[in-house]
Amino acid sequence: MGVPVLAVEMVRRGAARHGSRTAVVSGNRSLTHAEVDEAANRLAHVLAGLGVTRGTRVGLLLDNGLWSVPVDFACLKAGAARVPLNARLAVDEQARMLSATGVRLLVASADLAGRAAELAEHVDGLRVATLGATDVLDAPDVLVEMTQASAADPRLPADPDDPVLVLYTSGTTGSLKAVVHTQRSYPVIVANILANLVSPGRDSVMLHAASLIHASGTFVLPFWLRGGTSVVLPGFDPGSYLDAVARHRATEINLVPTMLGMLVASGAAERADVSSLRTAVYGASPMPRPLLEQALGLWGPRFVQYYGQTEAPLAITVLDRHDHGDPALLGSCGHPAVDAEVAVTGDDGAPVGVGEVGELRVRAPFAMAGYHEAPDLTAETVAADGWVRTRDLARVDDRGYLTLVDRSSDMIITGGYNVYPREVEEALLTHPAVAQAAVVGAPDPTWVEAVTAFVTLRPGAVATEDELRAAVRRRPAGYKVPKAVHRVEAIPTSPVGKVLRRALREHLWADPS
Repeated sequence: MGVPVLAVEMVRRGAARHGSRTAVVSGNRSLTHAEVDEAANRLAHVLAGLGVTRGTRVGLLLDNGLWSVPVDFACLKAGAARVPLNARLAVDEQARMLSATGVRLLVASADLAGRAAELAEHVDGLRVATLGATDVLDAPDVLVEMTQASAADPRLPADPDDPVLVLYTSGTTGSLKAVVHTQRSYPVIVANILANLVSPGRDSVMLHAASLIHASGTFVLPFWLRGGTSVVLPGFDPGSYLDAVARHRATEINLVPTMLGMLVASGAAERADVSSLRTAVYGASPMPRPLLEQALGLWGPRFVQYYGQTEAPLAITVLDRHDHGDPALLGSCGHPAVDAEVAVTGDDGAPVGVGEVGELRVRAPFAMAGYHEAPDLTAETVAADGWVRTRDLARVDDRGYLTLVDRSSDMIITGGYNVYPREVEEALLTHPAVAQAAVVGAPDPTWVEAVTAFVTLRPGAVATEDELRAAVRRRPAGYKVPKAVHRVEAIPTSPVGKVLRRALREHLWADPS
């Protein structure tokens, strides 16, 4: 076997080959490959001046913007592992993430400086630097500091097993888990994307509206290597998103089903100029078949679906554009990726028969190195021979196409975000009127699944739906607040007293009205 390509070397190769080509566009500003590379060098020296050394974990609390890519590349060049935070999470959740991974430096967008200041109060020893000027807290501005820093590449030593990304996922257990990817595994993720989903060239333009800390961000390096351009929007706005596709002549986009649903429902998808668009990649949560059929009717065979997990990104299975022409396959999550082994197994790990339901497992070089400082949890998920348990239930047909049947957990995916019933239930139970609570996902034309709660009240107690939803809003992120709260006489339980969420969920999906 040859020497593995390191993630940091991919940055250098892209800069060397495509220096004068536009790499990043945000608003009315842009940076070439050479300018991104120089900014990353300067920022890496700034990070070193703030105490970052090889192996340091750097927290990132960033909006999408012009400097998102240079900051990521700077972490690579500084030898640091970045720990991105979802800005929509509650401060307590973010603080736990930083503490558990040993983050001592947090780089925050100027607009998020207020939250960064809160985190500094919650996490002992946490130092904050900002990306842009702010009056909210006294912290170094790395954009100012970089003007005085060296433009030379630090050229620090790097090892294939050095962590480069520590990304949180709640997985299927509902507990916080930090997935580790390395200098070795991240380039294989890039290769997986190029082999299965897109094949950009120098004329390619990918539009990013979803947060770059998640799936959308994994497309940056493939486009960088091929000389393509990443157009970074501050967020997703249905009214202007497709205008941006036309304005920037985007050739590729990445959507979660909720985003596509908004575009179709608003009429924007029908009116849009998508003549430049070659590929619309979608994933992250199940795609409702009626929505997909509508989108295919409007835009034609431009769609490519991926199924993956943070533990094995990005594509474990792929439903390519040709597959989308077969109506029988529109409920499938596709065929195994060309660089992945996929099996549907029973509890003993042995493959089940065609058409039988089992757990989907994957073995691939782009799988995670493990969970951060959680060897027991890693061992539960990754077998000694490399098979990763997804804990998703699926079946395979006689052509090798897979269909996801259910999740073995009770996880809810709403708008592409994971929500776990237990944390919402615990928030509901803080209301003095609530005796029991159960939370499930209900079908929703916009969010795919809507967080839906069932509660029983204490004898003589009263509470309005708004009051109950407010009890949740005070704790987790906003997208975890139930869209509906139903007051019921009893919540179904098993003989041993375990809440039967499946009974509640099946009723909602059988009769969405």
